[in-house]
Amino acid sequence: MAVLNYTKSGTKATTAVKLDKEVFDVEVKNHELLKANYVAYLANGRENLAVTKTRGLIRGGGKKPWRQKGTGRARFGSSRNPIWRGGGIVFGPTGNENYSHKIHKSAKRVAIRQSLSLASSEGKVIIIEDLVFPKSKTKEAISLLNKIGATKKTLLVVANKTPETERAVNNLSNVKLIQANYLNVYDSMNADHIVITHEALKIVSEWLGSQK
Repeated sequence: MAVLNYTKSGTKATTAVKLDKEVFDVEVKNHELLKANYVAYLANGRENLAVTKTRGLIRGGGKKPWRQKGTGRARFGSSRNPIWRGGGIVFGPTGNENYSHKIHKSAKRVAIRQSLSLASSEGKVIIIEDLVFPKSKTKEAISLLNKIGATKKTLLVVANKTPETERAVNNLSNVKLIQANYLNVYDSMNADHIVITHEALKIVSEWLGSQK
């Protein structure tokens, strides 16, 4: 399948680019696989910051609140008992929990192919010769993206990140820059436009093509 091709200056090229059918035109059969990869991306990026203290970690509570017998009240050995206010937490997060999801490489490739095929069928894929910003200015990036029609949430896929390109798009909240070998279901499905350079397209086709 062919899509419009743009030069590095943002003008339409005279020849169209053919996309690999094995990558950008596959039948989307397994929606559960797409969901599993989407959720796995979020889970694997989750930071494990929640930590609670058990009764043994809370300061104080060493003295028995009252004597064992004769008061008519229930016996307690510490004021840091979990059923007391200010006491320890039972079965709370310890900071050692593992929230990551493991997805097999072949399943991940199938899911990425499906997500790219969905994007291609909806006209979200844009091919450009290269992303070049000589002055590393944000206004250069905005001007180029406006020329090629990528005005909404945009995913820029390049062969290799350069300091100039990163500096130019770093302040654009609706633009994300990634290398081709880090392409994933989450970013491709959340983008309104996927802009891929020629070199990045070769990497994606070699990586995901031939039913790998």
